[in-house]
Amino acid sequence: MDNILIKDIDVLVESGVVIKGINIIVEDGIFKCIGTAEEILKNKGLDIGSCKFDTVIDGKNRFAMPGLVNAHSHAAMVLFRGFADDMSLESWLFDNILPAEARLKGEDIYWGTSLAICEMIKSGTTAFADMYLQMDHVARAVHEAGIRANLAKDSLVQGKKQNTKTLDKDSVLEYYKKWHNKDNGRIKVFLEIHSVYLYDEPSLMEAAAFAKELGTGAHIHILETLTEKQTSLDKYGINPIEESIKCGIFDVPTIAAHCVHLTDEDIQKLKQYNVTAVHNPSSNLKLGSGIARIPDMLKAGVNVALGTDGAGSNNNLDMFEEMHLAGLLHKGYNMNAELVKADEVIQMATVNGARALGF
Repeated sequence: MDNILIKDIDVLVESGVVIKGINIIVEDGIFKCIGTAEEILKNKGLDIGSCKFDTVIDGKNRFAMPGLVNAHSHAAMVLFRGFADDMSLESWLFDNILPAEARLKGEDIYWGTSLAICEMIKSGTTAFADMYLQMDHVARAVHEAGIRANLAKDSLVQGKKQNTKTLDKDSVLEYYKKWHNKDNGRIKVFLEIHSVYLYDEPSLMEAAAFAKELGTGAHIHILETLTEKQTSLDKYGINPIEESIKCGIFDVPTIAAHCVHLTDEDIQKLKQYNVTAVHNPSSNLKLGSGIARIPDMLKAGVNVALGTDGAGSNNNLDMFEEMHLAGLLHKGYNMNAELVKADEVIQMATVNGARALGF
């Protein structure tokens, strides 16, 4: 690989802090040092003027920032971009997506994930959290691409008795041993617990206990729609947040996608159990699911990250678009221009997501 010098570029070193005129040295694809010419000479013993570089990039009028973290996605769903538009989540998922997904083969998922990774990298994303089908093919694409990822493996299978659920722990354990901390730690493995509505209570408890046994976390959809909330009340007598606590899901590090229909008490529970709420504004708007209470979550100290969801409900994987929406949506909806400030949005799209993924 080339040795690269990027000269005189402005760098976002942390949220709201920009240092101008910085030099960045990349050797064999690795960031070796970042600083002024004087700092590099002092700390690294490198004289930029006398060093030879294969490529020198003029950084004036350019900007460097941390890679973005897509904290909730179904990468291979780029294959369903534009499919089943203008539908509520329940009709979109059960009547259209699930039947189509049943026809996917492993190679479809591998190539779909590979395409998604290209799209994410091109738009600045360097890490993502994913849950989908046949996750070995997702992991293979991640391994080959060099991107960081938190991959959630599902274990739910239909039980022998009618309407019962059970877990295939052996497949999860095999996957965990094969991929967790693979490639010098850039692949993490969590347990997928899709939702409280697709599981039953015994399987929710079993999955949570197994994640705890493995010493890993969980990735779950929570309170995406009002229908989901009512389904939980009918099925368990309590809402999905309360059911997750009851079953021990929040006893492990948890990525909770969507979190649209939260009460004040729900928000306090997310904070109490250190659950990350992933805001997916494009997906929630497209499916008519609602608008998450992000200002209230931020005020309560909840770790809020950003995600695109799958391209089938977005229709892209552009985290800059999610930042744009997150920075404007809550101002307009609440008629308060001071809500969800730009530096908070950047934190949601970078460090908060990285924390949720285990990086």
